[in-house]
Amino acid sequence: MSGPDRLFSLAGKTALVTGGSSGIGAMIARGLVRRGVRTYVTGRNIPRLEAFAAELAEMYPGGCVPLIADLSPADGTGQLAAALAQREDKLGIVVNNAGTNTAGALATLTAEAWDEVLGVNLRGPVLLVQALLPLLRAAATAQDPARVINVGSIGGLHLPGWEAHPYGASKAALHHVTRSLAKALGPDHITVNAIAPGPFPSNMHDTSSDATQRAIAHSIPLNRAGEADDAEGAVVFLASRAGAYVNGHVLPLDGGYIAAL
Repeated sequence: MSGPDRLFSLAGKTALVTGGSSGIGAMIARGLVRRGVRTYVTGRNIPRLEAFAAELAEMYPGGCVPLIADLSPADGTGQLAAALAQREDKLGIVVNNAGTNTAGALATLTAEAWDEVLGVNLRGPVLLVQALLPLLRAAATAQDPARVINVGSIGGLHLPGWEAHPYGASKAALHHVTRSLAKALGPDHITVNAIAPGPFPSNMHDTSSDATQRAIAHSIPLNRAGEADDAEGAVVFLASRAGAYVNGHVLPLDGGYIAAL
């Protein structure tokens, strides 16, 4: 492909999107599939995962493959990587989107809740990249690196107006490890970046509620929540030739919220 379209082309690539059947993960997976990317989506909710994959397969045959995966156990990442290696010999894009949250005062925080959030949101992405290194290296070239895109949060860039200690800690740490992995894997022609979304519709965030709408009007300069095109566009940029020289950065995807603090 020549001309300006080549900068944003993803045709022929293979991707993995964890937590890819709902929320931002589904927005990203849908965008990759319709751009010709063979996309594996993972999740723990089997009916929802299979229904989402079937929906995309109906429109784009062969473009979406469901993989049942639970990244909360310590061996979950290795099992997922092994299942993928049985199907593919290289992997050009990994989107670490699977996440969980717990909110509440420090007085009610339990060790189990802390371990679960840190396990899924931080340990999972790091160990999954480790397990997938052979497939990523097989896809990587100097001009077209393999891409790791971590889904962080503006909750890792500032303190929100409510208590969610493990969630904020996990996302801040994920932003930091994005930079450290970028330094470590750059020589292998693997870039590692993160997006830090603000309010997007998801199972964790009802952006249509009156309280959220009031918060958006007060805090976000663009005066709206994120939409599917916003998440898709950021990932397409980072995963395409257009973003091939971007490495080790966290992109706030928040309508200007962080900039206006």
